Amino acid sequence: MAEELEVKELEDVVVRFSGDSGDGMQLAGNIFSTISATVGNDISTFPDYPADIRAPQGSLTGVSGYQVHIGEGKVYTPGDKCDVLVAMNAAALKTQYQYAKPGASIIIDTDSFGPADLKKAEFKSDDYLGEMGIDPDRVVACPITRMVKDALADEEMDNKDKLKCRNMFALGLVCWLFNRDLQLMADFLHKKFAKKPAIAEANIKVVNAGYDYGANTHASVPNSYRIETKQKKAGRYMDITGNKATAYGLMAAAERAGLKLYLGSYPITPATDILHELSKHKSMGVITVQCEDEISACASAIGASFAGALAATSTSGPGICLKSEALNLAVIDELPLVVIDVQRGGPSTGLPTKSEQTDLLQVLYGRNGESPMPVIAATSPTDCFDAAYMAAKIALEHLTPVVLLSDAFAANGSGAWALPDINKLPEIHPHYATSAQKYKYTPYQRDPETKVRFWAIPGQEGYAHILGGLEKDGETGSISSDPENHHKMDHLRYDKVAAIEVPDLEVEGDKKDAELLIVGFGSTYGHLFSAMTEMRRNGHKVALAHFKYINPLPKNTAKVLMKYNKVVVAEQNLGQLAALLRIRINNFVPYQYNQVKGQPFVVAELVQAFESLIGAPDDHDIGRYFETRILQ
Repeated sequence: MAEELEVKELEDVVVRFSGDSGDGMQLAGNIFSTISATVGNDISTFPDYPADIRAPQGSLTGVSGYQVHIGEGKVYTPGDKCDVLVAMNAAALKTQYQYAKPGASIIIDTDSFGPADLKKAEFKSDDYLGEMGIDPDRVVACPITRMVKDALADEEMDNKDKLKCRNMFALGLVCWLFNRDLQLMADFLHKKFAKKPAIAEANIKVVNAGYDYGANTHASVPNSYRIETKQKKAGRYMDITGNKATAYGLMAAAERAGLKLYLGSYPITPATDILHELSKHKSMGVITVQCEDEISACASAIGASFAGALAATSTSGPGICLKSEALNLAVIDELPLVVIDVQRGGPSTGLPTKSEQTDLLQVLYGRNGESPMPVIAATSPTDCFDAAYMAAKIALEHLTPVVLLSDAFAANGSGAWALPDINKLPEIHPHYATSAQKYKYTPYQRDPETKVRFWAIPGQEGYAHILGGLEKDGETGSISSDPENHHKMDHLRYDKVAAIEVPDLEVEGDKKDAELLIVGFGSTYGHLFSAMTEMRRNGHKVALAHFKYINPLPKNTAKVLMKYNKVVVAEQNLGQLAALLRIRINNFVPYQYNQVKGQPFVVAELVQAFESLIGAPDDHDIGRYFETRILQ
């Protein structure tokens, strides 16, 4: 009988699944994160996959990864490096070992480390572990392919279908390692393959085989682990991706406003899942149209808005370029529209499956003329719900297109999300024309305080009007080329957006006496917060101010940022937020930390870079700038 293993309790752990794009690593990681969320752990995930539709099997460029960080308390990032690495073939081990901690456990399928596999992965000898400096005692070397075939020997499946279950064996082994309840796994798979019960049963059998292998052999590791759950706020939780949260936020806003939801979209990585998700909800009155291109997708949404719907269009950076002319039409017509930009690596096709924050200045200024639009940046996968809801609320109440900035990291990542009570969400009051305006309505009559025009829906008797791309007279609504009128209308459109009330900029950490203020926006929140927390543990006085509302900026922005002697703006671009803040705030000269790698920040690198600023001589030269490579 095998010796009883010690079960160690951990506060958190990071697991990375990796293999060929066809090995099901995204599914394995998603299932593990879902059942972890189900038992009450907090989670943060990072799917990392290539742009190739299907790279050659076993090639270095075709490796797909999925990293999940689970914890007993709040988890803010997917983790810098993993405690457990699953490498389903030689190429996965070669490319993904860099993401493993020095003492990480490594699970490999020895059946995928033959001479041909090692050659494809560019190993120079059969001693691949020695070549990479990996201690064999940390490696769980298991013939996964053969054991999957043995487990499914009695199933009426061809060899190709059996091999598709290899990911489930690795998942079962990881579930044993972390004491996961296999019934939760079985429930998930039954639901996942509800229309294919035989496939569900085959996968469950393989999961059990992987779990039993770990239990019977102890899988060459000294301990198994348990991650308990700290007391959470009561409620219903689910594991949700950022794209799905965005879709739900739009649906909730439409329901709260009493409107139909329309999405006009053209498929583009990494935003397409929003279209896919919303297309499932016709029963809620959601209308989705997959258009022939980005231009028509945006134009159709503008038409839906004119007709009285909550209208949205989803895309990524290249699509924003194409939509720019139509977006100008929405600006001059002052129609409510939610524009979702799930940012990816650029320019051009760039890195379509990787994440950046490089569209900020494009959505702020990338249109002809004075074309102001509010901009909101989601701070996490779960925050995509709130950001989408608030984008819709601002659009409907202020009659303006609103940009919601997400990115590949937030959109594809996931977190444990507490389902909200829709009746407790902020009320939404579309700025409709009043009964007193009947038969006297013109389209650019405005509320004297907010400068918002009144929204009349076509077909309403007594509210006939015309909108279009030519400038209109502010009083009559007729086409006008009068210079004074155009000057006035430009100011009104600008002032309307500038007057939108957004929450104040909050400061976390050592807000009163910080030696360094860290500033960021959007999905980098978790990494910057973790860096601040680590630096405070190291005895430094550090604070964080993170932007969710970027246009208009919170009213207290200048007061907050000018309070601190040293400020560093950290962003995944070459300094776009820093440039905006310099434009908006007199004499504001921050340090900058900029990376454009298509990967999330690494907390350890942030800490090293930021700590180098504390105690260094203060330099007030304009454009103070530093990068990780300079400091190393």
